[in-house]
Amino acid sequence: MSDFLSLTGQRVVVFGVANKKSVAAHIAKTLLEVGAEVVLVVRSPKRQAEVTKLFPEAKILVCDVEHQEQIDQMAKELIEQKVPIAGVCHSIAFADYSDGIKPFHQTTRKQFLQAIDISCFSLIAISDALGPILRPDASVVTISISTTKMASESYGFMAPVKAALDSSLAFLAKSFSRFSRVRFNAVGAGLLKTSASAGIPGYVDAYLFAEKAIPRKVGLTTQEVADTALFLLSPRSSGINAQTLIVDAGMSTNYFDSEIISPP
Repeated sequence: MSDFLSLTGQRVVVFGVANKKSVAAHIAKTLLEVGAEVVLVVRSPKRQAEVTKLFPEAKILVCDVEHQEQIDQMAKELIEQKVPIAGVCHSIAFADYSDGIKPFHQTTRKQFLQAIDISCFSLIAISDALGPILRPDASVVTISISTTKMASESYGFMAPVKAALDSSLAFLAKSFSRFSRVRFNAVGAGLLKTSASAGIPGYVDAYLFAEKAIPRKVGLTTQEVADTALFLLSPRSSGINAQTLIVDAGMSTNYFDSEIISPP
């Protein structure tokens, strides 16, 4: 089948492209390869100029999700175009680690609430704002993490934030089910080599451990996460709703590998 995913000609809005290494960039690139119409939404005019170099043919809107008026303006522009949206990809996350990673109980209120606002509430606000232009069977996909219950010190206070994001899926799915068949799912990604993750203190060491824990001894790739996101965005995943699909290359099954607990 030439159009197995049934995304050719369908409009998909992708939030969060930062650079060529970002998950959102891989998703946007792969969507274009399968023939989808991609609209990108980035945080600032500066980022818009940078992303234009990566996607010169794509329509790129600016929206800082910390500001509701910008979300409303972005949605207004898309609604006025009167092109139904078949999919939305939310690949937005932020945590302020400017003072380094501290014990979780020392997380400040400002840090935690900002992370919740940008990384979790933005999905709710975007879904509400774009609701009038979503197709009745649209798919909304966010990028989460493979586990929110492991106290990984290298990830700071973001795991509880991602737990809130994962929980929101069921409530969004229920809300939208009252008037549509719009689905809400997440890709629970394992550790990746991205520019954003590289900036987290201690993350590189955690990534190197993940490479050892993964049964194939090769780290998870950003493209593998993007491919899973495309499946969830497509009608091929129509039976999946309010779920976090774990993509960690089997890492969670292999923490007690003999080479890890008894290294040569």
